[in-house]
Amino acid sequence: MASSLEKLETQLEMFTENVRQLGIIVSDFQPQGQSVFNQKIQMMVSGLQEIDKLKNEVNEVQVPLEVFDYIDQGRNPQLYTKDCMEKALTKNEEVKGKIDSYKRFKANMKVELSQVFPNEMAKYRAVRKASEQPPAEEHWS
Repeated sequence: MASSLEKLETQLEMFTENVRQLGIIVSDFQPQGQSVFNQKIQMMVSGLQEIDKLKNEVNEVQVPLEVFDYIDQGRNPQLYTKDCMEKALTKNEEVKGKIDSYKRFKANMKVELSQVFPNEMAKYRAVRKASEQPPAEEHWS
């Protein structure tokens, strides 16, 4: 799989370079450059044929659609992973903050409930303690 991806990457790089060169030729087209222009067009067609041949070797690769948005926006698609990691870290910190807030709320709630309903909270603690203990081993005689 890795060599197929490398072949595809090489073909795409060559195709991109040919398109860049073709753009230069077209932007300052001179009639004497017609043969070079035709040659570049042929190279592009050949490059597209090679890319088409390689597609079956890499059809298992899944690319998130957002990567194509990055490319369309002129951004480096390799930054996609970095941006995803930064978003995940930000979301992780946000969720951690919420968890910490709920833990503090639970602790405060227990304190308040213990003051208002001491008997019920004692029963609650006893039930919680019993449910947290592992079951006793049974001995068969």
